[in-house]
Amino acid sequence: MTGTAAEARASVPAHESSAGVPAHESSAGVPAHESSASVPAHESSAMARARELATTVLGTTSPNPAVGAVVLAADGTVAGEGATAPPGGPHAEVRALARAGERARGGTAVVTLEPCAHTGRTGPCADALLAAGIARVVVAVPEPTELAGGGADRLRAAGVDVVVGVEQEAAERGALAGWLTGVREQRPYVVWKVAATLDGRVAAADGSSRWVTGPEARAEVHRLRAGCDAVVVGAGTALTDDPQLTVRDADGRDADRQPLRVVVDRRDRLPATARMLDDAAPTLVSHAATPAELLTELFARDVRRVLLEGGPTLAAAFLRDGLVDEAVVHLAPKLLGAGPSLVGDLGISGIGSALSLSVADLTPLGGDVQIRLRPTRHTGGGTRTGGDGTDGGS
Repeated sequence: MTGTAAEARASVPAHESSAGVPAHESSAGVPAHESSASVPAHESSAMARARELATTVLGTTSPNPAVGAVVLAADGTVAGEGATAPPGGPHAEVRALARAGERARGGTAVVTLEPCAHTGRTGPCADALLAAGIARVVVAVPEPTELAGGGADRLRAAGVDVVVGVEQEAAERGALAGWLTGVREQRPYVVWKVAATLDGRVAAADGSSRWVTGPEARAEVHRLRAGCDAVVVGAGTALTDDPQLTVRDADGRDADRQPLRVVVDRRDRLPATARMLDDAAPTLVSHAATPAELLTELFARDVRRVLLEGGPTLAAAFLRDGLVDEAVVHLAPKLLGAGPSLVGDLGISGIGSALSLSVADLTPLGGDVQIRLRPTRHTGGGTRTGGDGTDGGS
């Protein structure tokens, strides 16, 4: 490693910041994409629960990682659960330990990210686990930054049994994805969301688009927004649809926490009367010339997870630049036969050059279908091999 790279890696916190570079191994020498370690069924169930807990705090923890933790008592029963608090608050392990109380002594902590060993705005989680008398720690993802690393080593040195790499891929693709992208690529994780008809139209020929999908799909959009730090549209969408881009509950009330609303408007076309400029949520009008420039601007604002809701032109720009990490497509069983397509010109002339994505899951949403996709080597942050993580392949 060059001196410059080493200095950059050493200067970046983990649980208190998301900047850094990927580590090929954890402090214990565990490869970053190691196959899942074998653990008892009750610990595997606890890890699944920890991942679920982490998703509940998405959109509230940046620039810190969204981590989930479950503390099992010595008899294997659940004693406490926790997820990362907003910045400055306790980490997942500390919250789980607080709920477990004395039942934590002699028990097992199951956590989605290796406990930190440094003091930032809060104390080291490794020390909290030791003070609580935890006998075993099961970790999904090794800590990838040097500043917060060493937690597993500290625990082992104190006689704690530590297992690292348990269901790691699932954790990396879950709530930690945004933070890990920040660590590895110095940019936010981008989720492209689009609603379209079965023939790929986002609006009719006359421009009408309300509503392409049904109420269940629209409710899911609000859940997606709630889990992100920023929602991005282009000036065209802002002018045509005049969206408010807030997070609303089932009764139409604005949620207490709102992501940053972002409109890319290099020519200052957005009128002062635009709904995005109301006081319901913070708004950034960006003059960024490229998707990469926009993501750099947002990363500096501690944004780690972006929901891209722009129209076909903006979506195409992100896809062409390899800056889509995940796609969420809501398909309605309707046909229009004409109207704008879900993505603009990608500069592709032959089928052999098509951008490829793999289907992660399919979910019915009322009468519509949600397709969640992940980019292959052709999209989303450059070439992806699924190997050792050096190219951001989570």
